[in-house]
Amino acid sequence: MIATPPTEALRERARARLTARQDDAIALSHSLHAEPELAYEEHRSAAKISDLMEAAGFAVERGVCDLPTAFTATAGRGDLVIGICAEYDALPGIGHACGHNVNGAASVAAALALAEVADEIGVTVKLIGTPAEEYGGGKVDLLRGGAFDDVAAAMMVHAAPQDSVGMTSLAISSWQVTYTGRPAHAAAMPHRGVNAADAMTVAQVAIGLQRQQMIPGGVVHGVVTAAGDAPNVIPALATAAYDCRAESAEDLRALQAAIRACFEAGALATGAELDLRSVGNDYADLRQDDLMGRLYAEAAGLLGRTVAPTGPALRGGSTDMGNVSHLVPTIHPTIGYGTGDTVMHHPDFTRYGTSAEADRAVLDGGLAMAWTAIALASGDTHRASLLERLGRRPRGADLG
Repeated sequence: MIATPPTEALRERARARLTARQDDAIALSHSLHAEPELAYEEHRSAAKISDLMEAAGFAVERGVCDLPTAFTATAGRGDLVIGICAEYDALPGIGHACGHNVNGAASVAAALALAEVADEIGVTVKLIGTPAEEYGGGKVDLLRGGAFDDVAAAMMVHAAPQDSVGMTSLAISSWQVTYTGRPAHAAAMPHRGVNAADAMTVAQVAIGLQRQQMIPGGVVHGVVTAAGDAPNVIPALATAAYDCRAESAEDLRALQAAIRACFEAGALATGAELDLRSVGNDYADLRQDDLMGRLYAEAAGLLGRTVAPTGPALRGGSTDMGNVSHLVPTIHPTIGYGTGDTVMHHPDFTRYGTSAEADRAVLDGGLAMAWTAIALASGDTHRASLLERLGRRPRGADLG
């Protein structure tokens, strides 16, 4: 059992530490925003965070799990390891339209604040730099590589127009679809051709008809990226990018089988060859820990924020934090700031990312996470439960 000072005193010391470093956290958010980088290419972003944590006295390991833009930064020597996930990748063409500059900076703020009291409450603070959330799934790579093996509880906050806790997300898989046919003159010798574009059309019609029988909550969407170059030539190549989403990882596997059959139908009907390849990692649905969510909502409330207890009925898009949540007790609340009527992944969302409200979200989100970790570590029942669950978990695990 860890003998700890009163929780209020611990919270105030964590707050004082963050107040002393708040300019660094906000400057980091603005710097990430000014230099957006795409999935697995976040070299400057990862270096900025790693350098800041190293200067703050954390032990930093760069390029963990064979990912050049992933890292860990640790402080404290307790048996209860709190994993704080930092995201920092951006979207093509529209920068930080999902607010990952706020996400990453808030996680840094949480780690800095929690480190102040880590040894007294028997905690190891582990900031995990997680690349490629928008595309690819860096957290899945890190799970497989063992970066979460010692983590008893994982957390992060996500930028949004409003505060919430408890929502779920959809499981997702991404495919690159390629049909290869045979070219021919479209008027003189069409019978000698194999029309790859027709194969894609047959598949799209089959997907459209499949929607009536689609598993409840299933979503399929995609774009055709190539389907021929000239109207008088039978298209020999057609390509598309498609996503399947479902309410659970189990439902996703069933949906994948049905949609794969639609693409196979296109090949069968036309004689084209089908190449269906997964892009990146499949994401699982997000399952947030109820106790951790309540503790976070209480902490955020003490900071003057109103957190809507949405519950799993409200779902977001998709996140690789879902994979973490299937193995590690996890929270992924949203931290809100004024964005008008603009939603995430819209170009206008980007311009709100360095506002005064966004800066407050960095600090409030970070401190609320630190206070949540203090409550977990200081409660004997909470602590024992987390360590017991950690002892039963396989190492280097994912959902594959």
